[in-house]
Amino acid sequence: MTETDTTTQSGQTTQTGTSTIEDQKNVAITVYNSNLGLVKDTRTLKLPRGTSQLRFMDVAQLINAATVHIKSVTSPDALNVVEQSYEYDLLNPQKLLDKYVGQELTLVLRTVENNSEKLTPTRATLLSNNSGQVWQIGGQIVINPTNIAEIRFERLPQDLIAKPTLVWTLSNTGADTHTIEASYLTQGLNWRSDYVVVVNQNDTKADLNGWVTLTNSSGTAYRNAELKLVAGDVNRVRDEVGMAKTMRVMEAAAAVTPQQFQEQAFFEYHLYTLQRKTTIKNNETKQISLLSATDFGIKKELVVNGQPYYFQGYNNPGEPIKEKVGVYVSFKNGKENGLGQPLPAGVVRVYKADSTSAQQFVGEDRIDHTPKDEAVKIKLGDAFDVVAERKQTDYKNIARRVFEYAYEIRIRNHKEEAVTVVVNEPIGGDWEIISSSFPAEKTAAFAARFNVPVVKDGEAVLSYRVRVRY
Repeated sequence: MTETDTTTQSGQTTQTGTSTIEDQKNVAITVYNSNLGLVKDTRTLKLPRGTSQLRFMDVAQLINAATVHIKSVTSPDALNVVEQSYEYDLLNPQKLLDKYVGQELTLVLRTVENNSEKLTPTRATLLSNNSGQVWQIGGQIVINPTNIAEIRFERLPQDLIAKPTLVWTLSNTGADTHTIEASYLTQGLNWRSDYVVVVNQNDTKADLNGWVTLTNSSGTAYRNAELKLVAGDVNRVRDEVGMAKTMRVMEAAAAVTPQQFQEQAFFEYHLYTLQRKTTIKNNETKQISLLSATDFGIKKELVVNGQPYYFQGYNNPGEPIKEKVGVYVSFKNGKENGLGQPLPAGVVRVYKADSTSAQQFVGEDRIDHTPKDEAVKIKLGDAFDVVAERKQTDYKNIARRVFEYAYEIRIRNHKEEAVTVVVNEPIGGDWEIISSSFPAEKTAAFAARFNVPVVKDGEAVLSYRVRVRY
C-alpha cells in the first residue's frame, strides 16, 4: 500500500508515492562470509502513469548505493528509472539542533520555587551547537544552560529523515499496479560456521554438530526471508574511502537433526539454501543448524614441532630447550564418517565428558573452507603431563659448507597410559640422517618425522645425527 501526494519541484507537479515494509511481498537475502549481503526486496505497488517519484523505505542503512537496481517483475518494458538517489541523513538530536542554528526555538526552563519545580516555556535563539550549545535567552548569551527541561521544535527539516530511503523518479507507460523487485548489496550481513565436537572417553570416536551463526547489523529487519549462504573467498574491490562503517554446551552426545540447508556447488564456491523461511531482526545474532554426524572416527596426536633456527648455529646454552607438546585431533570429512559435505570456514569447539558425565570444554581451533574427502586437523592445546626437552649434543664442520648436527630430545610421560609422540624436525639444505634412535621419515624436502613411543610414567630419548650441505 502506498500513499501518494502532490509536490511541486521546479514549477512542475510530480506525484510522490511512499513504500514501506508493509508493502513487502517477499524478501530474499544471500549472505557472504565477508560482511556482505545481497538483498532482493519484492513489493506490489500502485504507480501512476507518466513520471512520478517513489520513496522506497525500510532498506539497509549500510547499503552500497552504487549497486541498487529496480525492475518491474510484471511489466519490465513499461517501467523505467529516470533518476535514483539514496537519502541517509538520518534524524537524531544533534543533527536536528544543527539544522536550527540561528533560529528561534521554545525552551522549557526548570526552576525551583518554594521547594517545588516550575517549568516555564521561553523563546530563545540557538547561536551555536558546536562542542556545546550557545543560546540567546532574553538579553543574555548563555553557554550550556543546565536548567533546560526540554526543547520544542515547530517542524522537522525536510532534509532530515527517520529511515534510510531510496528515491526513484520513474516513468510508467503500463498498468497502475506493478510488482517491483529492488536489489542491492549491503554491509552488516555476515555469517560464520561454528562446530561442536564431542569426543568419547577413549578419544577414538566423536559426534559433530555444525551451526550457522548469522549476524544482522545492516540497519533493517528481514521478515520471512528466503535465506542463502555463500561459502568461499569472493574477491571484492576495496573502496578508497571505504563504505559506511557459545551456544549452550552439549550435556549429551549430539542427536541427528533434520538437515535444514541444502548444499550445492556454485561457480567456484558453495551455496547453502535454507529449506524454509526465517526472520532476521536488526541487531540480531541467530544460529541455525547446518549439519550433524555421529560416531565417526578421530585420531588424537601428541606433536612436538621443532624450529628452523635449531640448525643455524651451535652456540646453544647448556640448559635444554623446553618444548611444548601440542595436542591435535584429526578426522576425514568423508561419507564413511557420516560427513562428506563441504565444511565452511569456522571455529571448531571440542568437548569431552568428565568422570561425572558432564561435558567440559577441551579446546578450539579455526578451520578453513574444507571440501569433502579432505582431512580436518584441530589443535586443542598443549599437553600437561607429557613434556619434552631438546639439547644439541654435537656440532661438526665436516668440509666447506658441510656440517653435522646431533640432537637429543627427551620426552617424559607422566600419564597412567603409554603415548606416542610425533616429532617433526625442519631441516634446511641438502640433508641426510646419519643415525637415529627411532626410524626417521622424510615427510618433505626440508622435514623429518619421528614416532616416539613412551611408556606410562616413563621417558624416551630421541637421538639423531644429521649431515647438512648448504
